[in-house]
Amino acid sequence: MSDHAPTVDDSTMKFGLLMESAQAHQKLAETHLEELRAHTRDLDGVVRDEIRRTLIEELRTLTAETKRATESLRKVRRSATVRVGLWSIAIAVLCTGIPTAVMRWALPSRSEISTLQARRDELAASIAMLERRGGRIEWRRCGEATRLCIRVDRKAPIYGENADFYVVAGY
Repeated sequence: MSDHAPTVDDSTMKFGLLMESAQAHQKLAETHLEELRAHTRDLDGVVRDEIRRTLIEELRTLTAETKRATESLRKVRRSATVRVGLWSIAIAVLCTGIPTAVMRWALPSRSEISTLQARRDELAASIAMLERRGGRIEWRRCGEATRLCIRVDRKAPIYGENADFYVVAGY
């Protein structure tokens, strides 16, 4: 070294070495940061791929569960349709069977109706004969002694030797 050259003392030397070491550490930190950024970019892609795979897997599971649920609901619908159909048929049979049974039990048969019609015709003929023979005579009890009396037609002529016969009202 020459005399004119400035002398480097220990502290300057230490400071220079420290600065050199700091620079080396800074470059090393920058290299690690760049590697970390690269790993982060790679990790971002890996995470996205994993999320996609997981999502696709979950959607496939959901699709399978949905198909099973749909099939179960179809089976339930078929079963319910059969039950409703059977109930409808049973109710229809009851709604027609019960009134039919009651009608057969309560109403007269054809032969009974024919017999009743013949009896009605006989009674109607008897009533007509009775009306012709005086069945329309209006009878009452009259007076304090409650004697039997009838209504007569005062406009009709009087009959009998003593004029003591009158025509009954309505004849």
